[in-house]
Amino acid sequence: MAQDTAQQATASPARALLPLILPALVVGVGASLLLLGVSASAEALQQVLWRNLPDALGIGRYSVLWTIVMLTATGVAVGLVIWKVPGHAGPDPATTGLDAPVLPPAVLPGLLLATALMLAGGPSLGPENPIIAVNVGLAFWLGRRLLPRLPGGLWVALAEAATIGALFGTPVAAALLISEALAGRQLKGALWDNVFAPLVAAAAGAVTTTLVAHPTFDLDLPPSGHPGWGDLLAVLVIASAAALLGMCAVRAFPYVHGCFARLRHPMLALPVGGLVLGLLGALGGHLTLFKGLDEVEEIAADPDGWSAGEFATMTVVKLAALLVAASCGFRGGRIFPAVFVGAAIGLCAHALVPGVHPALGVAAGVLGMLLAITRQGWVSLFTAAVLVASPAIIALLCIASLPAWLLVTGRPQMQLRADGTPVR
Repeated sequence: MAQDTAQQATASPARALLPLILPALVVGVGASLLLLGVSASAEALQQVLWRNLPDALGIGRYSVLWTIVMLTATGVAVGLVIWKVPGHAGPDPATTGLDAPVLPPAVLPGLLLATALMLAGGPSLGPENPIIAVNVGLAFWLGRRLLPRLPGGLWVALAEAATIGALFGTPVAAALLISEALAGRQLKGALWDNVFAPLVAAAAGAVTTTLVAHPTFDLDLPPSGHPGWGDLLAVLVIASAAALLGMCAVRAFPYVHGCFARLRHPMLALPVGGLVLGLLGALGGHLTLFKGLDEVEEIAADPDGWSAGEFATMTVVKLAALLVAASCGFRGGRIFPAVFVGAAIGLCAHALVPGVHPALGVAAGVLGMLLAITRQGWVSLFTAAVLVASPAIIALLCIASLPAWLLVTGRPQMQLRADGTPVR
């Protein structure tokens, strides 16, 4: 009898999880296709705005004039969407993170349009936050109608995990993020019972993205070889310095956001923000524009192609551009531009001290910057590790994360509450 009871207890979780596989697969594939569709549309528009149009007008593609005009025009276009489109493209992006609220369906088209315009126009934000919000809204709305017996929170978890898996091209990032989110909660059953369905969704999203777009985060930097004591010292210093620099931006965030909030109208805040971003882009060059992933590959392809001063300029300008873009109302996320900032810090360290291996510098810089900006320990460590694809560096990054975490933990995040106060 005791054996029968044990077998039933063991079988019950499996029977409960099996019906979740198909919904998770559907959500995963759908989330990936939406991300790919928005990204492809933005890239096509970017090609027109930054190549075809200036070439036809006889203007330099990334000239000072064109950069300022395009960023300001992007602010006007996104401001019009937020002002006129139903739902106003969702809540203030400064108040949202990866844990997206469930938005009404009427809000989602405007949010998608504002995101695509932002990605094409050049502001220093990524697609992660708005795409997660759209996928969460769609999954919740459709799921509650097609399968009302499933809890609403399940659709939210599936959509978030699926989008993270699609963004990174692997379900590992989603698994780490979910585990971190569940750490402070009282769970019913085993951890893997709770993450099973979201992990299926993340895997489906990652596989779909991989099959369609073949993404890679590996920057193809030279392998670092066997690490020594000097390498350990380098990652400790670089990660901590990057975390401190990131915290400077986090500290300034509510004040910069407050300045733009005083303009009160999106047709004032966003064009002014676009103008400021245009001036920053003119100062830092075209590598400091856009979400930053393609630009990271460009600077990593030639670590010795820029001086320490040039890398330092890119670092400061990109971080300032991230701060302005996130404060003035552009719809976007902060992870991908933060990756560029961290990589530029690491390459600046390599330019200053040639003994610092570029792969070590990039990984440590990205780790420290992401810890400060996102406060997501596992995702920061994972992102830093996949950029250099070197198992020898992972142990060093784990050690470097400890002092960097001491610098950022318990302090404000780069996210605000509705009243404008920082989230801790």
